[in-house]
Amino acid sequence: MLHVNDLTYRIGHRLLLDHATVALPDGAKVGLVGPNGAGKTTLFRLIAGEMGAETGSIGLPKNARIGQVAQEAPAGPETLMEVVLKADREREALLAEAETAHDPHRIAEIHTRLADIESHSAEARAGSILAGLGFDTEAQQRPCSSFSGGWRMRVALAATLFARPDLLLLDEPTNYLDLEGTLWLETYVSRYPYTVIVISHDRDLLNRAVDTIVHLDQGKLMLYRGGYDSFNRQRRERQALQLKLKAKQDDQRKHMQAFVDRFRFKASKARQAQSRLKMLEKMEPIVALADNTIVPFHFPPPAKAAPPPIVQMEEVSVGYDETPVLSRLNLRIDEDDRIGLLGANGNGKSTLAKLISGRLDPLGGRFKRFHRLDVAYFAQHQLDELKPDQSPYDHVRELMPDATEAQVRARTGALGFIRTKMDTKAGDLSGGEKARLLLGLATFTGANLFILDEPTNHLDIDSREALVQALAEFPGAVILISHDRHLLEASVDRLWLVADGTVTPWEDDMEAYRRSVLENRSGAGPSGAARKGGNGQTAQDRRRASAGRRQQTAHLRKKIKDAESLIESVQKEIREIDAKLSDSSLYDRNPTEAAFLAKERAEAVRSLAKAEEKWLASSAELEEAMAEAD
Repeated sequence: MLHVNDLTYRIGHRLLLDHATVALPDGAKVGLVGPNGAGKTTLFRLIAGEMGAETGSIGLPKNARIGQVAQEAPAGPETLMEVVLKADREREALLAEAETAHDPHRIAEIHTRLADIESHSAEARAGSILAGLGFDTEAQQRPCSSFSGGWRMRVALAATLFARPDLLLLDEPTNYLDLEGTLWLETYVSRYPYTVIVISHDRDLLNRAVDTIVHLDQGKLMLYRGGYDSFNRQRRERQALQLKLKAKQDDQRKHMQAFVDRFRFKASKARQAQSRLKMLEKMEPIVALADNTIVPFHFPPPAKAAPPPIVQMEEVSVGYDETPVLSRLNLRIDEDDRIGLLGANGNGKSTLAKLISGRLDPLGGRFKRFHRLDVAYFAQHQLDELKPDQSPYDHVRELMPDATEAQVRARTGALGFIRTKMDTKAGDLSGGEKARLLLGLATFTGANLFILDEPTNHLDIDSREALVQALAEFPGAVILISHDRHLLEASVDRLWLVADGTVTPWEDDMEAYRRSVLENRSGAGPSGAARKGGNGQTAQDRRRASAGRRQQTAHLRKKIKDAESLIESVQKEIREIDAKLSDSSLYDRNPTEAAFLAKERAEAVRSLAKAEEKWLASSAELEEAMAEAD
């Protein structure tokens, strides 16, 4: 399918690709990995033909269609559904031509091709993709201009997926997704019928969605069969021979095991010991990916002890302009809690984080927080709050006005900046370096509670592992919002589900949450009722409630069944017409009949589209009714 042959490309004096070669078969699901700045996005641009290489070539089948997510998010008056449908340019062109074509031969060709590309199911497919990315039926009919930039980027992704190119290139597709959207995308990519290459630092996506890893490092491309963990193991085995990683791994394990053995039965250190046990379980991939160039994160311990609970809520509500977003909050946070927040974007996770951090006041209820609680808060949007003309040294100097230059530089170095980077303007730092600086500034004074809202968007896999390790070492409380499932699983002990206008504990594990999300056709994640398995009802109660819901929604189910019968009937009619039109002699023998059949087919296609619209509308109405009943 794709052959990269002896490719060389450089930017200035920097060699990104050095006679790189790799061959990928048809239908491969490929994860392209490598350090930030290695040239992964540049390789995508070369494959797409947006730039030329110094030497070598890229081979693709003739007429192969390449798809990438648009750099600019759609922002016009068109509805989301219209934007996505227009992404299939062939279908749009054929439908337009079908309205004006007069030649019976051409009309037949148009409708045969429309049938081949499954034009009749286009709206259903587009709706399914949009739903998976978090847009319900109502949102799909709203104009793009009514959504924020992040949501519009989801529309751009939906349009690319809907077009079904022969080669799908996805560059960090989860950066604009929440955990629920990421879980859906994993399944979609794994089932995509054509070739996919995805650049991602999301370990679970690279394990679940791809069957091949291509590693770009030092200008070379190397192919590994299997997912990320398999690649990681093979790569580690090679590194062990050259870098003696096994000895370093053993030393680190002994150090952590000694801490566990010493403190696992001491109440005040139990949480930290458990965190280290988690790290020991995850140790193999972390050590394997360790690189001398990756500087670890370090978060200072709390400067002042805080008595438990550090935060307590009783029937608290919170929102904006006196309008509650979340209510009935009965939550407690202790001084060493590790809590992950689940729930689709827009459900209120960030609102809860702002309440806990003191950025929002409660609208009602009893809210108690330790009066000297030091909260460190990190959110992606804060990257824009860094002063672009000031260096990391300057940012640290503002927090240490009375310190000597040596002391400030030592502290800046502790944040992970070598001397040359200390004096680089923040505006010239990479996304990962900005995130590192902001994390260091947020935790500078030794916080009791660390709140991280999507901290990994600009971090590569090695840096994410360094963050996992730093969180395991941090003795204070942590609240984590992330679409990176690996980070959640390795860093938190408790899960809270933000859904249905409130927050409740999720008593199961992340795998159960994944299954629940994928079973929810709206893509919005499970409700609180789904989490509790029926709100604690007995099996008999649940059966009775289910029977009542079936009775109340019987008329909707009948509509759906009638629509399905009509769809099946019209599809059969189209197949019969197609069989007649496939007779090439018909056009010479009886051109009038051929034209009549072509028109009948066009009418049948329109009838099919209407029937599918009714099916979609009734299905959405049924889902809504079932959700309300739950």
